[in-house]
Amino acid sequence: MVGAFQGAGVVVTGAGGGIGAALARRFAAEGARVVVNDLDAERAKHVADEIDGIALPGDASAIVDDARDALGGTVDVYCANAGVAFEGGAADGPLDDMAWAASWDVNVMAHVRAAHALLPGWLERGSGRFVSTVSAAGLLTMIGAAPYAVTKHGALAFAEWLSLTYRHRGVKVHAICPQGVRTDMLAATGSAGDLVLQPTAIEPETVADALLKGVQEDRFLILPHPEVAAYYQARAGDPDRWLSGMNRIQQQWEETR
Repeated sequence: MVGAFQGAGVVVTGAGGGIGAALARRFAAEGARVVVNDLDAERAKHVADEIDGIALPGDASAIVDDARDALGGTVDVYCANAGVAFEGGAADGPLDDMAWAASWDVNVMAHVRAAHALLPGWLERGSGRFVSTVSAAGLLTMIGAAPYAVTKHGALAFAEWLSLTYRHRGVKVHAICPQGVRTDMLAATGSAGDLVLQPTAIEPETVADALLKGVQEDRFLILPHPEVAAYYQARAGDPDRWLSGMNRIQQQWEETR
């Protein structure tokens, strides 16, 4: 598939490391012109220099216009990859209104704002591609991290809505839903991540490979961990059984804390 995005203008948010950096490198290898966004200006520049891309540091919620200008007027692919994760539940953990607000803003509303800025141009020309890094938490859940689990469900719901609303008008949408990925975010998940995510964690490059394969096959749902499909089916087919199983994992986690 080398060269599939030759000359395309691609934006990747949260691309200073982890999945975002892997996506930026892979699109660049495919011949794309890549805008590398990250809150950390040094990390954005490092990745951009490595791939001969364009560093655009700052808040992912407000970069579309600058990214479009940097790419000569057109964004062909937008990867809404930036995300935040906070531990805590409804009754315990370091959970407060700021954690919820930040989670909604970065994990959901940044996607909404980007789509709002991109859709007029995409619909006018009849093409565009929106890639949402959701996480398997958006299909399932994540113990010990209510804001993350809830807002990732929101990110998936928005990606689904974009796809069903605009696919007949040339807009392609992909939702990437991996489980554990060896990134700084995984390292920050603590004991819950150690129990649930670390045993099957994959490299960011594997996620990028899965996305490109999913794009080639024109699939909405990208599952770098294929077993997530069975978990998702089990959740839908018998919610009470699935919740009981997840509760057992919750109890196991509580015993090890």
